[in-house]
Amino acid sequence: MASTLLEMKNITKRFGPVTALENVNLQVTEGEIHALCGENGAGKSTLMNVLSGIYQYGTYDGEIVYDGNICKFQTIKDSEKEGIVIIHQELALVPLLSIAENMFLGNERGTTSKIDWDETFKKSAELLDIVGLHENPHTLIKDIGVGKQQLVEIAKALGKKVRLLILDEPTASLNDTEARKLLDLLLKLKKEQGMTSIIISHKLNEVSYVADKITVIRDGTVVTTLDKAKESFDENTIISAMVGRSITDRFPKRTPHIGDVCFEVKNWSVDHPVFDGIKVCDNVNFNVRKGEVVGISGLMGAGRTELAMSIFGHSYGANIRGEIYLNGKKIELPTVKSAIDHGIAYVTEDRKGNGLILTESIAKNTTSAKLEKIAPKFSIDFDLENKYAEEKKAEMHTKCASVQENVGNLSGGNQQKVLIGKWLFAEPDILILDEPTRGIDVGAKYEIYCIINQMVEQGKSVIMISSEMPEVLGMSDRIYIMNEGRMVGEMKASEATQEKIMAQIINSGK
Repeated sequence: MASTLLEMKNITKRFGPVTALENVNLQVTEGEIHALCGENGAGKSTLMNVLSGIYQYGTYDGEIVYDGNICKFQTIKDSEKEGIVIIHQELALVPLLSIAENMFLGNERGTTSKIDWDETFKKSAELLDIVGLHENPHTLIKDIGVGKQQLVEIAKALGKKVRLLILDEPTASLNDTEARKLLDLLLKLKKEQGMTSIIISHKLNEVSYVADKITVIRDGTVVTTLDKAKESFDENTIISAMVGRSITDRFPKRTPHIGDVCFEVKNWSVDHPVFDGIKVCDNVNFNVRKGEVVGISGLMGAGRTELAMSIFGHSYGANIRGEIYLNGKKIELPTVKSAIDHGIAYVTEDRKGNGLILTESIAKNTTSAKLEKIAPKFSIDFDLENKYAEEKKAEMHTKCASVQENVGNLSGGNQQKVLIGKWLFAEPDILILDEPTRGIDVGAKYEIYCIINQMVEQGKSVIMISSEMPEVLGMSDRIYIMNEGRMVGEMKASEATQEKIMAQIINSGK
C-alpha cells in the first residue's frame, strides 16, 4: 500500500481581516495525481503557496508534514531542496534566454565560479527527451509556443529532482491537443518515475481524465475529497461541491432577437509587426448583427487575437488595410480612443499584461476605460469613481475586501471579472471578448455568460473568440471559423458541431 507523502493539517491563512484558508486538511499519497478544484478565490493557489514556501512558516497556522517530517519552509528554495516544485500559471521563463539556460537558471551546472556549459546543454537535452520535447536546447524561449514552454517548465522541475510537482492551471493557455499531451506526460511520469503531482484546474474533463483523487475547496475550506478507486468523477457532482449548487445547464438559455447588420469588416489584411511579408490576417470579411453573439473559432495561431487587436484601434500589426462599417457608415479606427468613442470595446486574453494595472486599485481599473464619466470637469470625482466601482463589483460578483484593494491581490477569476467590468463601464455597443473565461471556474463562467446574454438582449452585439468549442457552440448565434489568418467557414450555431468546425479547419489547410 502506497504511503502518505504529504499531509497539510489545519492550515489557516489570513490576509488582514480576510480569511483565505480555514482549517484546511489535505492528504496526498505518494505516486498519485491529486487535483484541487474550486471556484476562483476559493483558496487553491493560496494553499499551494503555503506548501511551497511562498508564504513562509509563521505567516499561517497549522503544519506541513512531508515525507514524515514537519516542514517550516521560509523560502521557495527550502521546499525545492525537499523535491517540491511549483509551476505557476504565468510561466517563470526568460524569453531572451535559451531553453537550457532557463532550465538551470538558479540551479546552474558547474562550480560556484564557473558554469559548465557542456554539462548544461547535455543535461537539458536529456531532460527534454524525457518530457518529449524535441527542440534544440540552444533555442530561445521566445521562439517556442506556450505548450512547449510548459514542457520546458516540467523538464526544469525534473532537473531539480522533483518528487512532488505542483501545477497551477497548466492547460489554461493550451489548445486541446497540447493539453492532452501535457496530461499524458503527467501520467507517464507517474507510471515510469513514480512522480506525485498536485494539479489545480477548472477544466473538469481534464481533471477526470488525469486525477486519482479530487479535493474540492469552497470559500477557504475543504468540502470533499473524491477517490477514483471508490467512486466515479461525475462532473455534476464536482460542480455541485464547487459552487454549492447544481448547474443544470452550463450555458444560460436566451431567445435571440437579432436585428440588422451593425458592424462589418471588409477585406481586412494585417502584416506581422516584426517580420516583413508575413500576413497574420489575409483578406478577412465578417459581420455582426444587433442582438447577436458571433463566435470566432479556430486553433491557436489562427490569427483571431491579431484580427481583434488590429480592429481595436490598430493595437497590433503593420500595414493594416481594409474597411470597417458601423451601422452602414464607413469609419476609421486608428487609435484605441477612437474605437472606444465609436462604442467598441476589446477584452484582451492577456489580462495581466495588457488588460489591467495590477498595482492599482479595483476602482481605478474599473473606470480607466472611460475617465470622462468620473471627471466631468477635468478633475476626477473619487466618490463617483468609488460608486461606479461598487456597482460593477456587485454586478460581476467580484470577491474582494474592498474596491480600493489592488487588482494584483485578486485571484485570476476575480481579475477577469474586473477586466470585463472595466469595459462594460465604457458602455460599448460592440463588445469583443478574447478568451473571456480562460482560467476561471464553472460558476464564474456562468455569470459571464449571463452578462453576455444581457448585453445582446439590450440590442448590443458580442464577438466572442474562444478556444473552447463547447463554449462557442453553447453561446453563439453564428460562428465564423478562422485558420492561418483567413476566414474559412461560417455556419449557424444551431447547425454546427465540433466535428464540422474541425473539418473546415482541416480542409482549409490542404
